Amino acid sequence: MNENELDSTCGISDEELTHRFIEAIRIENEIKKIKGTPTAGYDVEKKLAFLEYADGRKEYVSAN
Repeated sequence: MNENELDSTCGISDEELTHRFIEAIRIENEIKKIKGTPTAGYDVEKKLAFLEYADGRKEYVSAN
């Protein structure tokens, strides 16, 4: 198995690092929901960024 420099230094596989990153994002978004601050997201179908508020409302952000 080929390991990159980070893996050999820290002993963390790419898969584990990806899992930890995704989990950190999920936790941060849960904290923002509790605080009532919006989270950023991207709608792949509409190809637009949006802010999602704790009440579920999405506000799309235009490039203009």
